[in-house]
Amino acid sequence: MLEKRGPAIIIAISILVPLVVVVLMFLPERFNFLGVEAGMFPLLHACINGMTALLLVTGLLLIKNGDRQKHRKVMTTAFVLSAIFLVSYVISKISNDPTPYPEDAPFRAIYLFILTSHIVLSGIILPLVLYTMYFAWNKKYEKHRRIARWTFPIWLYVAITGVLVYVFMAPYY
Repeated sequence: MLEKRGPAIIIAISILVPLVVVVLMFLPERFNFLGVEAGMFPLLHACINGMTALLLVTGLLLIKNGDRQKHRKVMTTAFVLSAIFLVSYVISKISNDPTPYPEDAPFRAIYLFILTSHIVLSGIILPLVLYTMYFAWNKKYEKHRRIARWTFPIWLYVAITGVLVYVFMAPYY
C-alpha cells in the first residue's frame, strides 16, 4: 500500500512543507504559544543541524565499511533529527519575528550567499531525502544508491550551512 502511494505522498509533502514555511514567514502576527524566547530556537536549530551533519558523515563511513545495519540506524536518526528540526522551525516561524542581518554587518555578502544557498537547497533536499529513504525502506538498493549520491552532499551542505547561518546571526539574536 505505502509502496504504491509513496511517491504521491512524497510529492505532496515536498510541495506542502515549503508552502507552509513561506506562508508562516509572512504572517502579519506571531503567536508564541510555547512561550519560548526567540533566541532559543536558533541555538536548538544549529545543534540539530550540527548533529545531523555528524550523523551523515558517520553514515557514509559506515556504508563504505559495509555495515548496512548501523548505516540504516544512523541515517534513520539523521532523518528523525531533520524531521524534528522541521517541526521546530515551523513553530519558530509561528512564534517569532525574523531577525534581520544588519546592513552594515561585516561579512554580509558571505552571509547572504550562505543563507541563499542554504534556503534554495533546503527546498530541494526534502524530496531527495524522502525518496532516498523510500527506496531504502522498500529494498530498492540500486535506486537508493543512485539518488543517495545526490542527496548526501546536498543534505550535508544544508546541515553545515544551517550551523554557519547561526554562527553569523548569533550576535544579533
